[in-house]
Amino acid sequence: MKTLGKRLTLRHTLAGVVMAAGLVSGAQAQDITLRYGHMNAPNSIAGKQAEWLADAIKEKTDGDIAVQVFPSSQLGKLQELAEGVSTGTIALSHNTAGAIGSLHPPFAAFDTPYLYRDVDHLMSVVDTSSPLMTRLNEELVDAAGVRVLYGFYFGSRNLTADRPVTHPDDLDGVKIRSIPFPIYMAAVEGLGAVPVPVDWSEVPTALATGVVSGQENPVNVAVSHKLHEVQSHMMETGHIIAAEMVLINEGVWQGLSDEHQSALQTAADDVRERATQYVLESEREDTETLREQGMTIIGPDEGLDIEAFRTSVEARVMEEFADQYGEFYSQVEAIE
Repeated sequence: MKTLGKRLTLRHTLAGVVMAAGLVSGAQAQDITLRYGHMNAPNSIAGKQAEWLADAIKEKTDGDIAVQVFPSSQLGKLQELAEGVSTGTIALSHNTAGAIGSLHPPFAAFDTPYLYRDVDHLMSVVDTSSPLMTRLNEELVDAAGVRVLYGFYFGSRNLTADRPVTHPDDLDGVKIRSIPFPIYMAAVEGLGAVPVPVDWSEVPTALATGVVSGQENPVNVAVSHKLHEVQSHMMETGHIIAAEMVLINEGVWQGLSDEHQSALQTAADDVRERATQYVLESEREDTETLREQGMTIIGPDEGLDIEAFRTSVEARVMEEFADQYGEFYSQVEAIE
């Protein structure tokens, strides 16, 4: 497997060099154009940060590198986007850590429920310059020809449903949409529900038609995708403090000059901070927006039993993943 990973990395590196060279058509011409595909709506926070990155890269490289952004699953669904960056059909994309786990399983551990003390702890853990992320990024490059350019705070994931929920028992037998990756399936089971894997592009229809009775996502996703039209309640479970990770194909990265790599990293650092602060500032406002649109918000003050959810989710997740990710969890806990 490791030898195969190295072969893939070499193939991607050569492809990236050819790609970069092939797009240089003269001193006055645009040097490089990179495609950035993602699944989110353009007006979502994730969609906006993709545009911010495109603008920042253009600015930091003095126009040498252009980024074309393709939102709303135009270039593929969740799994296809991760694979597209790996194979080099897409230069850039963002995805959940759980989805990146399909390329290199340890990444799924980043999305473990109730893992982080707070947002600052999360951002320290996913900082690409940290020893933990440096090592895992090297492994991701070796396994799939992909590296994480940066991670930004994407919000705390909450449950929405077509009914009020205050305790895991309320979800017995209830079908809740899950991101189709194991860590999320286990989290939904821990919430007390039956997880149903549905790609995000199909979620609004699945909710509207009753294929599933609810879903879980940060509040900004509920606002940008108008989930109040198909869901009556949001429960502030906050079960996953999540980072969205922006990936770049390793061949494309290695095909860039040292100067351009430095410029891209500077752009990434700027957007990482901007997007994280934007999410933090927007969460309270977005919750109020949902309330104004008629969605009932249920938190601890309204009877939500957070400890019951925490206990249930942690038990389910540790049952499946403690042996696999126990060392990782200890390393995360030790990070200040």
